[in-house]
Amino acid sequence: MSFTCLAAAFSPLDGLAERLLPQAFSADDGSHDAAHLIRVWKNARRIRAEEGGDLRLLAAAVLLHDCVAVEKNSPLRAEASRLAAQKAAGLLTAEGWNAEDVAAVAHAILTHSFSANLAPQTLEAKIVQDADRLDAIGMVGAARCFYIAGRMGSGLYDPLDPLAENRPLDDKVFAIDHFEVKLFKLADGFQTAAGARMAQERTERLRAIRAMLLDEI
Repeated sequence: MSFTCLAAAFSPLDGLAERLLPQAFSADDGSHDAAHLIRVWKNARRIRAEEGGDLRLLAAAVLLHDCVAVEKNSPLRAEASRLAAQKAAGLLTAEGWNAEDVAAVAHAILTHSFSANLAPQTLEAKIVQDADRLDAIGMVGAARCFYIAGRMGSGLYDPLDPLAENRPLDDKVFAIDHFEVKLFKLADGFQTAAGARMAQERTERLRAIRAMLLDEI
């Protein structure tokens, strides 16, 4: 699919999207691809409809929040958002953006990451963090969890103790452990009221998915 076709999903900022998309994501990571960017954009638009925020800043931050690819098991994982923020600042400066807007987008990208553990200070940064984390829970979140586990060579679950009742949780070895280690906890850290409400709904779906999996094994 061409970048022009993908950019249409970012209307009314499709012109900006068409220029930034070639630098926006890694082609070989299905959990951080164009589909992920489009879902995060839809989440951001839904949150903005209730919370407000600058649409142009949101679009740029969403488009470029994963513009530097770092694998989940890389020792540089905690640096991914800082590296993406630096790259984004350069791209937007080349686009002719003023320093204040570049800094606002870079801040939103820097603070979006769970691994970075930095608090967002602006409304746009809070929306981007919430919009990205919504994609880690619910049905899509479960699908991404298992997809990433496959990329990392992890198993689905411990056949003798799937709920880790008599062993330490280890989401690097078993995908299902990631639900308890991280995914179920995400809803407690949302920044906006709209995002928090959506997160609670998706977390209930995530719990239902795990329950159905456990019922089948």
